[in-house]
Amino acid sequence: MSVNLSKGQQISLSKADGTALRSVRMGLGWKAAPRKGFLARLAGSRDIDLDASALLFSGRQMFDVVYFEHLISNDGSVQHTGDNLTGGVGVGGDDETILVELDRVPAHIDQIVFTVNSFTGQTFAEVENAFCRVVDEATGSELARYTLSGEGNYTAQVMAKVQRAEGVWQFKAIGEPAIGQTFQDLLPAIKARL
Repeated sequence: MSVNLSKGQQISLSKADGTALRSVRMGLGWKAAPRKGFLARLAGSRDIDLDASALLFSGRQMFDVVYFEHLISNDGSVQHTGDNLTGGVGVGGDDETILVELDRVPAHIDQIVFTVNSFTGQTFAEVENAFCRVVDEATGSELARYTLSGEGNYTAQVMAKVQRAEGVWQFKAIGEPAIGQTFQDLLPAIKARL
């Protein structure tokens, strides 16, 4: 059963019997908002290139990043499945996904932060039906979903993170608006959420 999270809420990434999940998928979905005005509607919506990234941290130090130009973490535990340049699913399915094999993440990594940025520079006011969700990769069941705000004059968000404490992984919705076209631009906003 999926949980709709609000900003700041978190859930445990454990099975009902208390055992830890082995592998989860973070999915990102979106579509372009319809343009306003008669002529704009005739032209249709334009493509929006949102990019999902996963940044691996030990404490406040970043050790690795997975994004469209570096699809697999150096240790192999985190994998981006590929860049979607247009979006379009944006209601139920995922446009970009990042797989995390929780049982393979090195012991020193205690947080994996997920971000989204508009590579082409459109603001989130031009996006609709944007969400991130976490799915149990073994069963395909959605565990939690966080709806990304589609309003505002910002080009990125620190979406969520998985965090390990005492051997147990938690998923936390962050939803912090930011400005930036790449994950590098978001590092100050990310470090404020560690």
